[in-house]
Amino acid sequence: MTPTEQSLEIGVILMGLAGGLAIFLYGMELLTNALKASTGKRLKALLARMTTNRFKGVLAGALVTAIIQSSSVTTVLVVGFVSAGLMHLQQSIPIIMGASIGTTITAQIVAFKITHFALLIVALGFAMQFLSRNEVIQRTGTMIFGFGLIFFGMSLMGDATSPLRDYPPFIHFLQEMTQPLYAILASAVFTALVQSSSATTGVIIVLASQGLITLDQGIALVFGANIGTCVTALLAAIGKSREALRAALVHILFNTLGVVVWFWFIPELATLIRDISPQHPELAGITRLAAETPRQIANAHTLFNVGNTLLFIGFTGWFARLATQLVPITAEEKARKLVPRYLDKTLLDTPTLALDRVRMEIGRMAEQLLPMLRKGVQLAMDGTSRELSELNRMDSEVGMLHGPILDYLQDLSRGDLSSREAELAYHYLAIASYYENIGDSLKLHLIHVGRKRLEEGLEISEETRKLIEEMVEMLIQLLEKATQAITRMERKPARDVVKAKNEINRLAADIERHVVRRMSADAPLRRLTYQTETELLEALKRVYYFTKRIAKEVLQADTGKKKDARKVA
Repeated sequence: MTPTEQSLEIGVILMGLAGGLAIFLYGMELLTNALKASTGKRLKALLARMTTNRFKGVLAGALVTAIIQSSSVTTVLVVGFVSAGLMHLQQSIPIIMGASIGTTITAQIVAFKITHFALLIVALGFAMQFLSRNEVIQRTGTMIFGFGLIFFGMSLMGDATSPLRDYPPFIHFLQEMTQPLYAILASAVFTALVQSSSATTGVIIVLASQGLITLDQGIALVFGANIGTCVTALLAAIGKSREALRAALVHILFNTLGVVVWFWFIPELATLIRDISPQHPELAGITRLAAETPRQIANAHTLFNVGNTLLFIGFTGWFARLATQLVPITAEEKARKLVPRYLDKTLLDTPTLALDRVRMEIGRMAEQLLPMLRKGVQLAMDGTSRELSELNRMDSEVGMLHGPILDYLQDLSRGDLSSREAELAYHYLAIASYYENIGDSLKLHLIHVGRKRLEEGLEISEETRKLIEEMVEMLIQLLEKATQAITRMERKPARDVVKAKNEINRLAADIERHVVRRMSADAPLRRLTYQTETELLEALKRVYYFTKRIAKEVLQADTGKKKDARKVA
């Protein structure tokens, strides 16, 4: 064969590959758009609601992605939710992880060799779309039509690449690609260009079905596709809030760290995949490679993403903190924290989502209280008069959120609520008020203690200080658990708060005994010191009282059975 004939043949191959890929991508676009049109609102509501638990978030991300066949679309939706304040950064992370699992469904479907029926599927979808006047049937036809185009595009790519089996330059190129790092980089760049990891996976499976790549090479290419798909979310975050940029960054960190972890175990992963995948020992050489590798690559894709999620699901907080360090909170963002972020008036007609937003805003109230508790007690024991005035500002910030929450719940209650929704609104109203009571109590008692200490020249002893600090740390943990219980509607942390009553009483008793012993000691201003330290202890006991009330409200709201909360107490 002359060089001209060889170059002409390569041109034909590239045309077939590019045309097949274009049809594949167009089919994916049709399928995704039709599915979004059919279920978009419900899927958005599912994503917005299933953020109370990280495992629910993973399930929601996987389910939505499996339905709409695009992890990029799911991640872009999540970035939009974070930008709009519909969910916290940490709440978005499990959904991003789940999206990576959901996208493996595409690879599993593609690995089934049904390309021979591609045109039949295209014809069926086109007939339903073109001949029917029923909107539901037309939309279903569009889905089937897109599904058929996906497999038709794969068929064209397979036919186009089949001559490469005997083309020496391409075989030499694949031999040079035995270094996994090169394969990962090439696949990441390709995926970033086409903005679809499913398309890249489809091409990888096509090459495998022709016997052109080994399983080890296919795994490395799949790794690269998982990194390259992050570009779509990053582009979606451009022009959005810095919180949205952090969500996109989490997507990059999750996928890249997963590749880094698995990179060193590609041979072991390949061996495991061969053991659990169908085998064809009756075949040999390229024929066997072509028969076994496509399914093996799809299984490797699934195992990689499921394994990553299981590995990192316990580190959502770490991912959120790292993303925040890489994209720091600006002064402007801090200023925005003083006003409600989640109370969207447009959601009042959708009580379920509106109540979710109330829970999230209550969580922001708690965020203001935690530093107030830790810093406030320290200032009461050590602070200057000017520093004590900082407690007024901290309490006012809590109030800035409390008032709008009450107004929002009042507006919501005027609508058509179910009995369950009305009950939740009542519980959330009580919880918000308890948080407000904690802030008011801290401000009142701690400022009074601090000023009396300064006026009378009192000094809190080192031993008393240690006992107080121990109780404060315990209260902070319990307040965090109560907040987790309300923002995620989880029973266990609420139960832990209620069950901590004996431990809090023990700590309080230790402080009381020490204070009484100090009263009888030969120390200056014993009576005034006793009164001051006792008032400080009473302030801390009130913090636990209201924290326990919050936990009980969560238990009642979660079950609707008040006797359950009493049983726990």
